[in-house]
Amino acid sequence: MTKHDLSAPVRVADLNARTDHDVYLEPDTEARAALAERIGIPAIRKLRLAGRIEAEGSRDWRFAGRLGATVVQDCVITLDPVTTRIDVDVLRRYQAGYVAPEEDEIEMPEDDSLEALGEVIDPGAILEEALALALPLYPRKDGAGIDEAVFTEPGKQPMTDEQARPFAGLAALRNQLEDDG
Repeated sequence: MTKHDLSAPVRVADLNARTDHDVYLEPDTEARAALAERIGIPAIRKLRLAGRIEAEGSRDWRFAGRLGATVVQDCVITLDPVTTRIDVDVLRRYQAGYVAPEEDEIEMPEDDSLEALGEVIDPGAILEEALALALPLYPRKDGAGIDEAVFTEPGKQPMTDEQARPFAGLAALRNQLEDDG
């Protein structure tokens, strides 16, 4: 496994239950650009996954490691670039007897690290999934905020956020009645 491969499948049949299998992925510029495009962000400046695959019991395996990344996303308010540093622990447990639910509506299991054991464990797929899950949902540039929103039809008096609050008028009426009474 070279440090520039993104897809790096490890055949389960080749793993030794008595020896841990070290994993280190650090994709090159082209692989990072392709991944950024797949997950819908402008850029990934740095990306690294380090960990190990180890036996868990007699037939099961686990990957435990750490994902480090520096990503660029668009600010949800200004659309300016926002750079975020991500450092997260990653755990995936592969069980030989695990069967994923196939119903239309299912409850999320308490342990979301469980997966069915297949013929390979792909650290590249682990890296991609872990990064996509770790991205901030609403990246915001420092100091970016939403000013007061004003909505109106052309030629009419705009209504402000304060006026749109349903109880603001009632509170003002109550206060006026208290002052009068």
